[in-house]
Amino acid sequence: MVETGSRTFWRGTIALVIGSFMVFANVYVTQPLLPMIANEFHVSALQASASFTITTLTLGISLLFYGPISDAFGRKGLMVMTLLGVTCTTYALSVVHSFETLLLLRGLQGFFLAGLPAIAVAYLGDEYRPEALMVAVGLYIGGNTLGGIGGRLIGGFVGEWMGRSAAFAAMAGISLVFLIAFIVLLPASKQFESKPLKWSTIVSNMLGHLSNRRLVTAYVIGGLSFFVFINQYSYITFRLESKPYQLSSQYIGLLFLTYLAGTVGSAVSGRLAQRLAQPYIMVIGTLIFMLGSVITLSARLEIILCGLAINCFGFFLCHSTASSFVSRNAKYAKASASSLYLVGYYLGGSMGGYYLDPFWRTDQWQGVIIGSLIVLGIVVLAGASLIRLHQANGFNTMTR
Repeated sequence: MVETGSRTFWRGTIALVIGSFMVFANVYVTQPLLPMIANEFHVSALQASASFTITTLTLGISLLFYGPISDAFGRKGLMVMTLLGVTCTTYALSVVHSFETLLLLRGLQGFFLAGLPAIAVAYLGDEYRPEALMVAVGLYIGGNTLGGIGGRLIGGFVGEWMGRSAAFAAMAGISLVFLIAFIVLLPASKQFESKPLKWSTIVSNMLGHLSNRRLVTAYVIGGLSFFVFINQYSYITFRLESKPYQLSSQYIGLLFLTYLAGTVGSAVSGRLAQRLAQPYIMVIGTLIFMLGSVITLSARLEIILCGLAINCFGFFLCHSTASSFVSRNAKYAKASASSLYLVGYYLGGSMGGYYLDPFWRTDQWQGVIIGSLIVLGIVVLAGASLIRLHQANGFNTMTR
């Protein structure tokens, strides 16, 4: 089993961070382009946002399949094949000229994008010792935030200078380089034990996970948190693109540098979990998220950015902890357990825009924040239920 700080630890962790960056850069490359897509194709804000949400929707659904398949056939090869599919579809997106085709390709891309997120934490659970797993998951999810930043910066800057098609072409070239690095760096699995691909077993495993109160509560926490978080970022692009701010795509792309605070939140989550039971960290992260949301109500741009940075720190502190909590509390079929977490996570992200849209149309950004705080209050209650379970029954030493 891989120890924290060893050469194999750093090779595997860096490879997964690179893969994570590539995946999430491709997921989010369209977000700073949403006003541009709406204008180019003459569609509404909600329709333009579909170019993002259709990807998270198909990504979420596909996660149900990759976990069980990787339990049967292995981790690395499947991750490599799906990353190759991501690269090819990104290039195809650079040559489309209709909104319908763009949506179709983004949906297909979501299918490929699901491969690495569904398998990565299970790979770490197979190969790494528990202490190393907590640190590696925090760093890996930090790669998610860096990918989110990178994709949005590429989309914003290249889109502003050269147009939407060039933004996708640039992303395809970067993806190819990252794919090669991933293949070279990631060690082959040594602890993986293949399990027969039996659909009855798969369904049984998933039903077993869904009957585990701890896991289901973590699924709710992750899904509802992302339900709010990612769609706040979609609507803030429309707020800042209009008066009095009137920011261009490249400056909207810079907005996502606030994700660096999320990178910090992810990185510290593993260390913090060595001192504090994980349910407490989830609640703390959500309360920080709520504080940041309220701060963004300010009319001053610098205070809005500060609020978004606080949002990111709190959200990723909660999300990293919940993801690690699932892997450590699943007693079997860890990839399937992690997949179910991410299914809820991405389906939440896909649906959140439809929930927040009436709030946006009624009261613009203030309405979005009101809608967000309602949902985040539910997340706090879910975290509190895990704390009560901890106090009543106690967690094993793996959950501290």
